[in-house]
Amino acid sequence: MQIVKVQTPSAKYSVYAGTGLLDSLGPRIARTLAERDGLGRSLARGDARLPRRVFVLTSPEIWSLWSKRFIHSFQSELVVLLLEAGERHKNLDSVEKLLRQMAKEGGDRSSLLIAFGGGIVGDVGGFLAAIYMRGIDYIQVPTTFLAQVDSSVGGKTGVNLPEGKNLVGAFHHPLAVFADMELLSTLPERELRAGLFESVKAGIIRDRALVRFLEDNAASILAGDPAALEKVIVASIRIKAEVVGKDEHEGGLRMILNLGHTLGHAIESVTGYKLLLHGEAIGWGLIAALYLGWKRSSISEAQFERLMRLIYLYGPLPALKINPQKLVDASAKDKKHRGNRRRFVLPVGIGDAAVVEDVTEAELLEAAKYMLNLAKPLPEPAEMAEAHA
Repeated sequence: MQIVKVQTPSAKYSVYAGTGLLDSLGPRIARTLAERDGLGRSLARGDARLPRRVFVLTSPEIWSLWSKRFIHSFQSELVVLLLEAGERHKNLDSVEKLLRQMAKEGGDRSSLLIAFGGGIVGDVGGFLAAIYMRGIDYIQVPTTFLAQVDSSVGGKTGVNLPEGKNLVGAFHHPLAVFADMELLSTLPERELRAGLFESVKAGIIRDRALVRFLEDNAASILAGDPAALEKVIVASIRIKAEVVGKDEHEGGLRMILNLGHTLGHAIESVTGYKLLLHGEAIGWGLIAALYLGWKRSSISEAQFERLMRLIYLYGPLPALKINPQKLVDASAKDKKHRGNRRRFVLPVGIGDAAVVEDVTEAELLEAAKYMLNLAKPLPEPAEMAEAHA
């Protein structure tokens, strides 16, 4: 197990990445609470305890796979809250329903919430913890690669509106993050590939060594080799922790973590959050950002081609059929924008990035058209037969 420390002006916590964490989760969480409360003597006696009411937010799929081992590590009773999978359930209707369940089950300010699932569960769970009783403690136990390397760390929580992604939310840090890589063993290959695009992004903006490792070890990583996955996960977490520590509330530097997200979020919104996994949308968004960076000379043609090859190593990405102007219009709702200033993250070489405010709509439209040209769906069988007639 490796430990990455996250320290911001308002929070200090640890991210534990390794295997076998699920089987000792209850005692680990109890010790985390005791350490936070300065109860060293309780730790020495071995009687660190959990709050009276512990809520577990998870999805039916995750709970069916891991509930026995999860429950076995706790001595106290758990209240399980279920959130259906999919971005369409990451909304205020779900939040209200879950809040009312917590109230009916006697949740109070001393309660603890454990977010046990992927990025959607983590985002919603963190938001519930931020607003229930004006704030309760919570723990992140991410079960997908994307959640382990990105969304579980940094304290950004929230839900979607029909008008855009993550437009309602709060900054609320977990007390700890337990990333058990054993949970990835049941992850479909498509989910793994999608999550890896967040690590590709992390390397592009902050870590040339991670880019090289992703290039040189794609086969091992995609095969689920534990050592290769651990290296990628820990490197990605360290990058996120470093950036969040310098800019907790996304006032400047933290925006570089959104490389590929401007058009990526727009793709999700335009397609109703039904067509692509989040990481896949970010993969397409990265292609648009790389193209714009090449056109603006923030990366060379050689760097552009190298990074494009890296993205394709972790594909394939699903086909898209979207009006490019509609995509650009949807991107105007991006949270990074301030007033009339359109903020966009560009790669600067390999291992750095910058936020610019002078990207024109025409430039963004050109990048969207380039990306969508690569994302063309294959012709229907009838069309193919007609073309060859």
